[in-house]
Amino acid sequence: MTMFIFLGDMLVMAFMIGLAIWFTNKDNDEQINRAARIPLEDEDYHG
Repeated sequence: MTMFIFLGDMLVMAFMIGLAIWFTNKDNDEQINRAARIPLEDEDYHG
């Protein structure tokens, strides 16, 4: 049972890494940088 869970986790991680690599190769650098800055710019600091 432990091996089944471990192999399932490895399969999910491989899928997520593959998805990240696919998105990185699909978009250009400007789009990647804009998407990466979303969490940093999500709050309005205007007082």
